[in-house]
Amino acid sequence: QVQLVESGGGLVQAGGSLRLSCAASGRTFSSYGMSWFRQAPGKEREFVASIRWSYGTTYYADSVKGRFTISRDNAKNTVILQMNSLKPEDTAVYYCAAAFRRLGVLEGEYDYWGQGTQVTVSS
Repeated sequence: QVQLVESGGGLVQAGGSLRLSCAASGRTFSSYGMSWFRQAPGKEREFVASIRWSYGTTYYADSVKGRFTISRDNAKNTVILQMNSLKPEDTAVYYCAAAFRRLGVLEGEYDYWGQGTQVTVSS
């Protein structure tokens, strides 16, 4: 069982930065692929970024590539999403998700989810 708790959301002006954190419980965190998804009002949840359980290989949605960076600290059971050059279209609830030794861009591929943290970017 893995529990995920996100933090770090808030209100920021366009062009600004935010750093989201996802704290995970459990002793096997290093075996989980970790991802961030987001859901804007009236839209479906969409993939943002992911990081493998080994080697730290990362993947990004085209819409955030070059602006967002995902990283993990297995010693602290934490995943970070550094978001720079934020745009109003980045406004959404951001969710952390975990899957045991796999990654994907679809919601159904993940076993555990956090409660989400709101990110609002004003123009």
